[in-house]
Amino acid sequence: QVQLVESGGGSVQAGGSLRLSCAASRDIYDANCMGWFRQNSRKEREAVATLYIGGGSTRYTDAVKGRFTLSQDNAKNTVYLQMNSLKPEDTAMYYCAAVYGRSCRDWSVASTYNYWGQGTQVTVSS
Repeated sequence: QVQLVESGGGSVQAGGSLRLSCAASRDIYDANCMGWFRQNSRKEREAVATLYIGGGSTRYTDAVKGRFTLSQDNAKNTVYLQMNSLKPEDTAMYYCAAVYGRSCRDWSVASTYNYWGQGTQVTVSS
């Protein structure tokens, strides 16, 4: 079992920044990918970004490209999501997700991931 713990959510005004953290209970270099999804009250859970741990490549949904950036700290078993130029439409519960022990075949599909955190709320006011 792998536990994922998110932190860093909060309330900011539009144009502001937040950095989300996802700390894993297992070495992240054992993971194939780690990413973030978000969900608000009107939509299904949607993929935001993912990091392919081994190669370091990243994927972002179009809505956040150029504003959000993923990074990793192997020593802390932590993946970060730096969110800049936040918009009200970024308001959602953000979930960290990871794939251990199987293929990260489709980064944007929730069922690809076998471990999930409890979520951290991000609220952006206009």
